[in-house]
Amino acid sequence: MLADLIWQVEAGADEVVGEEANLSNWKGLAAKVRAPQEDLRADPPPRAAHPDPGPASVRRAPPAAIHSASAAHQAPRVTAQTLDELRDEVARFDGCPLRATAMNLVFSDGNPAAPIMLIGEAPGEEEDRQGKPFVGVSGKLLDQMMGAAGFDRTNTYISNILFWRPPGNRTPTDAEIASCVPFVERHIALIKPKILVLLGGVAAKTLLHTATGITRLRGKWTQYMGSPDSGIETPIPCLPIYHPAYLLRQASAKRQAWNDILSLKKRAIDDNVL
Repeated sequence: MLADLIWQVEAGADEVVGEEANLSNWKGLAAKVRAPQEDLRADPPPRAAHPDPGPASVRRAPPAAIHSASAAHQAPRVTAQTLDELRDEVARFDGCPLRATAMNLVFSDGNPAAPIMLIGEAPGEEEDRQGKPFVGVSGKLLDQMMGAAGFDRTNTYISNILFWRPPGNRTPTDAEIASCVPFVERHIALIKPKILVLLGGVAAKTLLHTATGITRLRGKWTQYMGSPDSGIETPIPCLPIYHPAYLLRQASAKRQAWNDILSLKKRAIDDNVL
């Protein structure tokens, strides 16, 4: 049994939420997080000979039962006119069940007046603990790569598609993403970045409304224009690049990522935004 529990933790299933969906009692489900339970797996799959769970910030667990794909979703009406108002609206929003299992709201970091805005996927374990985006292992790699090209958190602004950590760092559901998108679009409209950088497949597919994978999108400049209600008045130059968590698992992709960052620097210089 101990070996089975270790296998689950290594796979990223480090939070117990519940065995059955109960969409009417989020607070009750949240109280069960990390609670000991018996018979976690009646028939556990065989362990890999050499399990490679990867860094904590990129591990993926199977979707929790509470996050049903058929859960009802209603897009929020966002009225914020300032960043403080937007943060307050997000903090009060109860339409995304992830807030019930997360420790902290993870809103943003960096300089709100910066010309470059970066948007990733979702907070990881360390981000959830500190309440800031990209402060874990993948965040340190992002800082190193951006810093080598002259970027840091004084001339960039960073956020995510999701404002709360999915349990076990699993991939967010479509409903969870959809519930946060109106806030993300207003976030972009309030920052008014000169350049938008999308980190990873979830951010790129969500904001560019495409099913194309990040390996085909990365490094290709495009224009981002939000929905009619977003408040974004003009198209924003947009560059999808690999998420740093992916680079931690696929070191061979770092060369491409570095070329993309150099492309970002060239565009920033050419457009006189730095």
